[in-house]
Amino acid sequence: MLKFLKNLDCLTCANCCITTGTPSTHTEIYRIATNFKIKPCNFTDRFLKIDQDGELQQISCEFLGTDNYCSIYRIILKAHIEYPDTNRKKIYQIDTLTVANTAVCPAVF
Repeated sequence: MLKFLKNLDCLTCANCCITTGTPSTHTEIYRIATNFKIKPCNFTDRFLKIDQDGELQQISCEFLGTDNYCSIYRIILKAHIEYPDTNRKKIYQIDTLTVANTAVCPAVF
């Protein structure tokens, strides 16, 4: 939860998971696949949607439940959990990322 916004409950929104999709860095894929005891390539085939140009399609995360809880929250990476990166001490160092996050997260906007 975003501690600095007491009135905002991320579980009522979940737009980040709905619009940005399944964690997809190589490290995240490896970590999640290991948890499921499958090969990373099998995880990619099963959970990620790749278009004909080889680009990852942005679809709703497969692990987001109807209650907006993440079923893999305990195994995803710190960077994914810290989204939308507004709690950083030197937020001015990521101003481009912060501006991009305003389109996804009402807390950033």
